[in-house]
Amino acid sequence: MKQLSLLFILASSFFASAQYSLVWSDEFDGTSIDYSKWSHDIGQGVWGWGNNELQYYTNSANNSTVDAGHLRITARAETIGSANYTSAKLKTKDLYEFKYGKVEARIKVPYGQGLWPAFWMLGANIDQVSWPHCGELDLLEHVNNENVVHGTHHYDNNGHVFLGGSVACDASEFQVYGIEWTPTTIQWSLNGNVYYTTNIGPGAVSKEEFHEPFYLILNLAVGGNWPGSPDGTTSFPALMEVDYVRVYQNNVSVNGIDPVSINVFPNPTRESITINTTVPVTEYYISDVHGKVLITGNSTMETIDISGLSKGMYCATVKTEVGPSRTAFVVE
Repeated sequence: MKQLSLLFILASSFFASAQYSLVWSDEFDGTSIDYSKWSHDIGQGVWGWGNNELQYYTNSANNSTVDAGHLRITARAETIGSANYTSAKLKTKDLYEFKYGKVEARIKVPYGQGLWPAFWMLGANIDQVSWPHCGELDLLEHVNNENVVHGTHHYDNNGHVFLGGSVACDASEFQVYGIEWTPTTIQWSLNGNVYYTTNIGPGAVSKEEFHEPFYLILNLAVGGNWPGSPDGTTSFPALMEVDYVRVYQNNVSVNGIDPVSINVFPNPTRESITINTTVPVTEYYISDVHGKVLITGNSTMETIDISGLSKGMYCATVKTEVGPSRTAFVVE
């Protein structure tokens, strides 16, 4: 019974995460940057992109490219105009913008005095309302040689306000950085472990910025107000690598509608299951905990044979007119 209870606890956790569906991603599996998803900022910006940064951003393959399944952003000590460094900044502005969801990226960054890699988001209405009125969400910032990373949100409350948290991390190795953004809270996580939460729902003061669409940004800055300038200890070229960027959403947070009720019977099970839902189903999938689809069908009106599945936890997914819904079940 103790083992069965543990499986149900794991199933409940899996069910919670399974409410999200992948809606946008870049796995960087090609041989070049996908310009249907990303564009580049070019130049030195105004006041060094507002932070007195020292780099000139380019769209050159010397500074950003896709190779071996990774996006590679490289900062170099080379001169363009009045800038003594080059690097790259990629964004989804005007290509992909979204409101609410779960965002994750697997990234490793370079250490070095004056280096400032980041994975972050800006309000898509920035051109209309300016910063910080548009809001900013920083999923990852790392400076210099610190053994911590930072997650922050910026907004306007009679002036610029920023709040966030930090967590110990070896950012020079691949780690997964994420947020879960709902109509009431935003949670920052490192490898799935939440380290900072903020309220943006009832009672939150002047956080209307976070109820509008945002877009994604990846960049490697050199110098600036926060890290300071590089020095003789800083190694160039400096490389930031991104394995993937993924955005998940669910019906409840995005549309404010009631989720589809779904249950599997019996649960736990051995030979077969039936899937019951509150609305008609157009397709169903049975997958393992890694997302591999094992069984498919077009109707849940009949009993589904799962006798070929090994013991463990699985996910039943149904597609309906109001979107997908999922639940976990256990084969014993």
